[in-house]
This record gives sequence, C-alpha cells and structure tokens, in this order.
Amino acid sequence: MAAKIKKGDKVVVITGRDKGKSGEVLEVRPDEGRAVVRGVALVKRHQRQTQNQQGGIITKEAAVNLSNLAVADPKDGKPTRVGFKVLEDGRKVRVAKRSGEQIDA
Repeated sequence: MAAKIKKGDKVVVITGRDKGKSGEVLEVRPDEGRAVVRGVALVKRHQRQTQNQQGGIITKEAAVNLSNLAVADPKDGKPTRVGFKVLEDGRKVRVAKRSGEQIDA
C-alpha cells in the first residue's frame, strides 16, 4: 500500500489535544502507525547531562497517531483526504480529494 502521509508533508491535526495545529512531518513510523510533527504534541522530558548535550528539562515532539492527522490541501491549507492518480508518463502521484490538486511535486 502506498503511504498517504510522508516525511516533509504539511499536515493538520484533526482531533485530540492539538486539534487545529499544523506542521511538517519530521518522521513517519509506519510499523507503529504514528508520525512526529514539528510543533505538535510537545512534551517535557528530563534530560541527563552528557558530554555534548546540556542537562535539564527539554521540550520535544511526541509521536501522533496517523488517524489524527490529515494532509493539508496545497491550495488553501485546509485538511483533505488523499487519493491516487496515475499520470500519462506512468507515475503514481498523490492527489488532494478536496481540490484535485497534486500533492507530490
């Protein structure tokens, strides 16, 4: 199955604590069904000091379930479902169902 959400996509959180927030996908974990999104699901973690990193309480992104994310429409930035289309040259690309706009460059 082709992935509907990929690293680098602009996504919108559609449910949960961070509903309405949007950001870029930093990492996708398909085996867990989760993704890490910049600026979303921020948690505080206690970090022990190491040789190359300062200790203390750091804020970082936690993984969000893929079912809570929707790809942002390239036209207006609103959440959209993703479909697939095969172009004349044989490439399979992702398409926004909302506007029909092509997601893959």
